[in-house]
Amino acid sequence: MFIDKRNIAFYLLIVVGMMLNACHNATKDEAHTNQDKIRLITLDPGHFHAALVQKSMYPQIDSVVYVYSPGGQELQEQLNLIDQYNHRKENPTHWVEKVYTGNDFLEKMVEEKQNNPNKGGADIVVIAGNNLRKTEYIKRAIDAGMNVLADKPMAINTAGFDMLKHVFADAKEKGVILYDIMTERSEITTILQKALAHNPAVFGELKQGTADSPTVVMESVHRYFKQVSGKPLIRPDCFFDPLQEGDAIVDVGTHLVDQVQWVCFPGVSLDYSRDIHIQSSKVWPSPLTLSEFSNITKEDHFPDFLNKYVKDDSILLTHGNGTINYTIKGIHTRITTKWTYDAPQGAGDTYYSLLAGIKAVYYTH
Repeated sequence: MFIDKRNIAFYLLIVVGMMLNACHNATKDEAHTNQDKIRLITLDPGHFHAALVQKSMYPQIDSVVYVYSPGGQELQEQLNLIDQYNHRKENPTHWVEKVYTGNDFLEKMVEEKQNNPNKGGADIVVIAGNNLRKTEYIKRAIDAGMNVLADKPMAINTAGFDMLKHVFADAKEKGVILYDIMTERSEITTILQKALAHNPAVFGELKQGTADSPTVVMESVHRYFKQVSGKPLIRPDCFFDPLQEGDAIVDVGTHLVDQVQWVCFPGVSLDYSRDIHIQSSKVWPSPLTLSEFSNITKEDHFPDFLNKYVKDDSILLTHGNGTINYTIKGIHTRITTKWTYDAPQGAGDTYYSLLAGIKAVYYTH
């Protein structure tokens, strides 16, 4: 199965629906005006998921998008993608990006929100970029009474996770929405796998499995050098720093952890402190030459913060790959994330999963 990032649109529509129900009392016959439309705000974009939210237009969302950023190549890549969507031949969008740049971009966003609230609709802050600051961004947006649609992961370390627990409680108290972008739930193969896994006549129920032969196995392979919307993706250099991006298990592994829970335990309230037990884990690098790094980032040297991962002055050994073995509700599970420089001709990111039931075993690839 190849991952189709266009499904981000479904998650924006879900959030929009929530906003309309919570904040909008218009009848079905009423047309949306600029005053009652939902307003998108893009905060410090640094990952292409921020742009993919705007790959299509939505009648409930204002075409004017407010962008707050410190500036730099990451911002330019975001604006380039939006411009590409605006000028494509089929179904072009017509977004208008209102951009503020400066070191005080976060404070400026909060200030302008307070001075110019979206009285008729609601604000949704889209956050996809440097993961080290993401939890702080989420907190500041929720504190200001704004709704948040955040890319994974929402936190990459213990301090961020502890903060995030409080932020979810604050969002509930303020009556705003904190939602994550989980594209894989919308993949048809995932939907079918979930449906089949809950067909007792065909699948039975999940086996318990063992550490050596887990019941649930999910694995994804991503590419550092890839095409997005028909053009080579340029990644920021911080993407290769585990302290800023998170290790592979923390970052793209979030998708797999979510799928295990969504496919195997739908509607079940899980307590991570009781229901999940880590057995083992490891990370290992995908070596990148300076030439490959330059193709990905358009930088001609490794930045100083990556020097600790550089071997022989020319090979980057950042922590891209990871696997973790754990039990969830007593079911043995293994997730693995891998990265390669690029994909074989005609291929892209890939996904594999196995579900072992009493009566059948399901494979997805």
